[in-house]
Amino acid sequence: MDKTYLNKFYKMNHIERLNALVASGSLTSDDLLLTKGLLLTDELADNMIENHLVNYELPLGVALNFLIDEKDYIIPMAIEEPSVIAAASAGAKIIAQSGGFKTIISERIMIGQVALKDVPDIPFAKSNLIQHKNDILKKANDAHPSIVKRGGGATDMFIRVIEADADAGTPEFLMVHLHVSTLEAMGANIINTMMEGITVYLEELTKGSALMSILSNYATECLASATCRIPVDLLKKNDYSGEEVRDRLIEAGQLAYVDPYRAVTHNKGIMNGIDAVVLASGNDWRAISAGAHAYASRSGQYRALSTWKKAENGDLIGQLTVPLPVGSVGGSISIHPAAQFSKRLLGYPSAKELESIIVSVGLAQNFSALKALVTEGIQKGHMGLQARSLAISAGAMGVDIEKVAKLLKSAENMNLSTAKALLKEIKT
Repeated sequence: MDKTYLNKFYKMNHIERLNALVASGSLTSDDLLLTKGLLLTDELADNMIENHLVNYELPLGVALNFLIDEKDYIIPMAIEEPSVIAAASAGAKIIAQSGGFKTIISERIMIGQVALKDVPDIPFAKSNLIQHKNDILKKANDAHPSIVKRGGGATDMFIRVIEADADAGTPEFLMVHLHVSTLEAMGANIINTMMEGITVYLEELTKGSALMSILSNYATECLASATCRIPVDLLKKNDYSGEEVRDRLIEAGQLAYVDPYRAVTHNKGIMNGIDAVVLASGNDWRAISAGAHAYASRSGQYRALSTWKKAENGDLIGQLTVPLPVGSVGGSISIHPAAQFSKRLLGYPSAKELESIIVSVGLAQNFSALKALVTEGIQKGHMGLQARSLAISAGAMGVDIEKVAKLLKSAENMNLSTAKALLKEIKT
């Protein structure tokens, strides 16, 4: 990748950006032609969901400056919120100057569950399940032999007992978990097939009744971690010294750790970046969000997903860990033209590599948001795009959009009525 072609990327128009990506080696001229055909056809969309009417579009842009595990990336992000891509790129630029992101990806193991109720003898049932563990794993793998042939499949079994709660009126449940290697796929269909394939056998072994058999999106065995280390001389902002920014940013992270009201907004900022890449890649952003927020609550209190601390030499160290059960094949990844475009732009990453990319974007997003919050405030970065959005809502078109936006930023009130008044002045 020749990054010199990407200088001042944000100042280019749409066509110039696409040509710059081709010149940098990130896309080919064939990709450039294909960008005109990334929209879903009615036929394809009609086969993806029920009762299809029209397609709801989101902007797809790219975040720049990402150095992840010593490799440069241009990262596609699909999102409607202003400033997210700019913030991710700005954070990544600072972090790249100090070595970039380092990631650790756990073994990609997904979890399936069978929930059993009315089990007459829990100790006996647990013992019987353990004795027949190998048979259970074999039946699960027999239910989906193709994943086994490719080197994956069910690898282990765990048992949990959820006690009855008289106050809540809930019964006792015996939960059987299978750990499944789904390789490059996210694996929802694989796991659901396996769990349904062992349900009757589990009922026989426990003398209980199965309530349901399904995967869990709380993928605690599929964790992705990213870290970054930033010298204080890269943190200076306006009248704040690098040491002041570092300390204030650490305190902001501590606040999000102890206060759930702050933690929700803190984590929402992280998910701005994560969900945008997950969506652009064709993966299930709802599953990723649900799992991440559950992981934030694993201590019994909802807390910040990221941590920030001071290194012995005074550097700022950031770390983010989230469950990321994403895939590089299957589902809409293989059929949505924009997801295929994103895959090409990222260089056809494996599922593990995609996890590294996604968690790094989340950490960059968090760094930029916290840095803005503890220095100039969050609104300044939003003002430019917000002004343009108001100008468009007021009816501005073409060159008038930027004219109205510029006037709005210096107006006493930045709102729609002001934008309409300014547009009227320009037109007269």
